[in-house]
Amino acid sequence: MSARDRQPGSGRDRTRLPLEVDTTARPIRPVEAVTGSPNVVVVLIDDMGFGASSTYGGPCEMPTAERLAGEGLRYSRFHVTPLCSPTRQALMTGRNHHSVGMGVTSEMSTPEPGYHGYRPASAATIAQILSGNGYCTAAIGKWHQTPPVEVSPSGPFPRWPMGEGFDYFYGFMGAEMNHWYPQLYQGRYAVEPDRLPEDGYHLTEDLVDHAISWIENQQAITPDRPFFTYVALGATHAPFHVAPEWREKYAGRFDDGWDAQRERTLARQKELGLLPESTELAPWAEGVPHWDELDETEKRVGARFMETYAGFAEHADVQIGRLVDALEHLEVLDDTLIFYLLGDNGASGEGGPRGTFREHLVGHGIQDETADMAARLDALGDPTTYGIYPAGWALAMNTPYPWTKQVAHLGGTRDGMIVRWGNGIAARGEVRHQWHHVIDVLPTILEATGLEVPETFGGVTQQPVEGTSLHYTFDDAEAPDRHTTQYFEMIGNRGVHHEGWTAVTRHGVPWEMVGGGRVPFDEDVWELYEHAADWSQARDVAAEHPEKLKELQDIFLREAERFHVLPLDDRVTERENPEVAGRLDLHLGRSSLSFGPRVGRLTEETAPNVKNRSHVITADLELVTGTSGVVVAQGGRFGGWSLYVVGGVPHYAYNFVGRDLTVVRGGKPMLPGRHDLVVRFDYDGGPPGSGAAVSLEVDGAMVGTGRIPATTAYYFSFDETFNVGVDRGTPVVDDYLPVRNRYEGLIHRVRFDLDEVADPGTPEGRERAVLIHQ
Repeated sequence: MSARDRQPGSGRDRTRLPLEVDTTARPIRPVEAVTGSPNVVVVLIDDMGFGASSTYGGPCEMPTAERLAGEGLRYSRFHVTPLCSPTRQALMTGRNHHSVGMGVTSEMSTPEPGYHGYRPASAATIAQILSGNGYCTAAIGKWHQTPPVEVSPSGPFPRWPMGEGFDYFYGFMGAEMNHWYPQLYQGRYAVEPDRLPEDGYHLTEDLVDHAISWIENQQAITPDRPFFTYVALGATHAPFHVAPEWREKYAGRFDDGWDAQRERTLARQKELGLLPESTELAPWAEGVPHWDELDETEKRVGARFMETYAGFAEHADVQIGRLVDALEHLEVLDDTLIFYLLGDNGASGEGGPRGTFREHLVGHGIQDETADMAARLDALGDPTTYGIYPAGWALAMNTPYPWTKQVAHLGGTRDGMIVRWGNGIAARGEVRHQWHHVIDVLPTILEATGLEVPETFGGVTQQPVEGTSLHYTFDDAEAPDRHTTQYFEMIGNRGVHHEGWTAVTRHGVPWEMVGGGRVPFDEDVWELYEHAADWSQARDVAAEHPEKLKELQDIFLREAERFHVLPLDDRVTERENPEVAGRLDLHLGRSSLSFGPRVGRLTEETAPNVKNRSHVITADLELVTGTSGVVVAQGGRFGGWSLYVVGGVPHYAYNFVGRDLTVVRGGKPMLPGRHDLVVRFDYDGGPPGSGAAVSLEVDGAMVGTGRIPATTAYYFSFDETFNVGVDRGTPVVDDYLPVRNRYEGLIHRVRFDLDEVADPGTPEGRERAVLIHQ
């Protein structure tokens, strides 16, 4: 026998080894869930206040929420954090938002332990736990938990949904999304809808279609495995995007204004048993006008905003109804534990006293003009708008509570939640008044599925789950509270609930997101509320009970130290700048960046940072006679810039927050062939948002100049991206279409030289200086 017929080093002949497979061996089996484990569906609506939905006494008709509440339970004292990323991270982990590094939104993170934006491996998500115990898992819709610097084709991907325990993801990664022209991902790959608004496309419908499709496939292939489906809609966060027929259904319903709506909602909430009869409306927020203080134009605009919002909300709920119907059709509805969270924070007052058709205006400290909005009322909700309602409607949607999103008062932290589990909850149509928080959802799911919190996950010892299961409330309406202490903090707004008392202080105003003006933290005025006698935070009793107030302030400090809340940071929009916030800068130390013709879908923090700095863009490209299309662009209709060609003529457009558009045109078409097309952007060097001079050059010859009176200080767009060779989503300028604007020639490279313009010592630099400063 030759050496090749022997097993290396074994000394045994192959002929003595078994040659046939033992077919009686036990087959490989996947990890199986606990017998009888329910499917789990968590639906999360965005920016919906406690008093918005008809289920909670509000004006927005939500038939699906009403159905689920009638077949399950409504919770009257369910709480969230006052902003979206923190609530989502708390929901996924069962820990307080600062405990898992998400003290603010992912775009505002800093290096501090409670604010860095990176979920620690010691806090496994509910998807990771369920997936490791036999569940199929899917996330659909808004994510907003991945550090923005990691949202690019380069990743890394462990903090994307499919790295956080989900087998499947379809949705968007950031804070908000255009519902007509969304920028979406499937898994870790950028995708675009195959339909347009004119074909009937809408993001909410698309998301629910994908949720239903995934569940149908899962049930067809692995029906013996339970599923966990997380559906987080972009609705009802700004922008308010909905077809006109949904808005028109509410025509005239809000003509008597937000004060009257608060009264109606409060009465209905009492009828539904959500509030004690003694409940009063909380005091009106300072700085927000009452309805009778508005003129007729302001009232007309304000009413249309609310009509649009209500239509948007109802449309979203009807789509969730399709998901519930699909579960029923698949005969798994009663085997499914459904959490329907009607808000990830309170209703948003970020539209300011007037509201806006262009949300990014308010983000830059600018109020929209009522007359301009009134002239475009019929457009509200369509692709040319990016609206959010006036703060008065946010206060009404948070009835009966004070304040709004961002604030630690109940208006920012108390939302509706419905739980339905046909085979697991005997009660039907009842209200539960126990005090609970979003961190309680994870332990509730684990108890319902018969699972323990893992001591280790992925080899990492787990930090304690800080939530309290609310499973005990399912069959006992009178059970005493088990979650009795909970702190709140967001952008310096602070509060603490302890055994029926709440101490709270408002540090800032939600619609004032730029600049200083806030008092020092130690000058904040604390309020005190006793909830047994005052359900809605209507009567501040701090003066009557100074010892109790001091006790709760001490508890807040104890909790703040324990959960990494300190040091406090009250900056808002300013933290959008990675350099200011101290976040990782992907391009730190690089003054020159070069991109090929297929680079795209780069977010604000992964694109070249051209804000508040001089820079030169050089495009090495080829064209033929009549070539058109976008060479490189960032953002879209509501803020951004674009270098593009129309019929061979070069153009540069700068769109300041959807309000002011500056276009520099090249004059005559470029000749066919290869050219260097150059933009020189000369920033004035003043405070953020100062003006700039722009020149356009072809092969070293200046062909156009212009002046931008105000530049974007903080961010171009939350929802749109940087792309070479195309402008995805909405157009920066209407010189080209929102689709089919791809560059028709050949792009070799596009280079960005940052903090650089023409050398003033050269003849070219002197000529340019004379031309652009004339």
